[in-house]
Amino acid sequence: MTRTLPDTILMTTDTVGGVWTYSLELCTSLQQFDIQVCLATMGDHLSSSQWKSTKKISNLVIEESDYALEWMDDPWKEVDEAGQWLMELERKIEPDLIHLNNYAHGALPWNAPVLMVGHSCVLSWWKATRQEDAPEKWNTYAARVKEGLKHADYIVAVSYSLLDQMNGLYGPFSQCKCIYNARDAGDFYTGRKKDMIFSMGRLWDEAKNIASLCENSSRFSWPVYVAGAGDIPSESGNVTFLGPLTQPEVAEWLSRARIYVMPARYEPFGLSVLEAALSGCALVLGDLRTLREVWGSAALYADPDDPEELRRRIQSLIQNPSLRRLMTRKAGEKARSYSPRRFAGRYADLYRELTTAGRNERLKKATL
Repeated sequence: MTRTLPDTILMTTDTVGGVWTYSLELCTSLQQFDIQVCLATMGDHLSSSQWKSTKKISNLVIEESDYALEWMDDPWKEVDEAGQWLMELERKIEPDLIHLNNYAHGALPWNAPVLMVGHSCVLSWWKATRQEDAPEKWNTYAARVKEGLKHADYIVAVSYSLLDQMNGLYGPFSQCKCIYNARDAGDFYTGRKKDMIFSMGRLWDEAKNIASLCENSSRFSWPVYVAGAGDIPSESGNVTFLGPLTQPEVAEWLSRARIYVMPARYEPFGLSVLEAALSGCALVLGDLRTLREVWGSAALYADPDDPEELRRRIQSLIQNPSLRRLMTRKAGEKARSYSPRRFAGRYADLYRELTTAGRNERLKKATL
């Protein structure tokens, strides 16, 4: 039986986190397969820099909204309104496949097969960052996520560790796999390196744990630069805060940094880490199962709740140039193994399987 690629996909994304970066990378990579993507955005309207980043992607059409996301406070009225909007989009464009990068909308009465990709979730975030189960206020979230996952035809997670967590929280899943993320090495470069430490992420997010780096910055002999939105931690004497940066600005700062630090308590994959490795940075990461899965021996690790261990790992790279060169090389080699071509190819294989099954099912119904 010949398996057929979809002509058109309806894909959801949000504009306020790493899912946006993932979505654009995938849409760009899918150009080689001549797959048209209608990208339905939620969370907030696109910024001018985000609009600019879509212009080079010839197979992409944007449908924009600012509906609240399911992990936001009391979002369900807007989540349901977004569901009606998505149903209208499906009727308008008649896609061969639905690719959801969120959970709750999996329970909608889609006509096309549904692929759902897990990037993170509140329950696993809460367990990792607070060392306890999420409180009752998240029960509706948990129920809506589980219902959405139950109705998906296939589930993908960005790491095996996240897939195991999701299976335990919402499963079991019958059709699922891991597909690692990717970034185009051509978007990053190694510039004239300086003796500096760089990190980036939402400063308010306990999972990123950037506050720990900032609060202990006076213990490092190199200056620390941090990019991202949020309030500046009160103890941050050796840190320069850069605020939110555009993607080209991120690439420039990474090109100059010798060390990238992400002392995360929770990180299902870590796109910023991948970008840093492609930019010639040595990596110091939170000692998490997911990050060890993705990076193996290509990074140094520290307990995210042990400032002294974090300091030792960073100082070992500062004081030992040969170790720093070794770890930079290993990080770069590992990063290049997460290639966009392989990334898109694995999704294309799954798209073929789901699209073919969907078309066969429609033909079967038509002959009854």
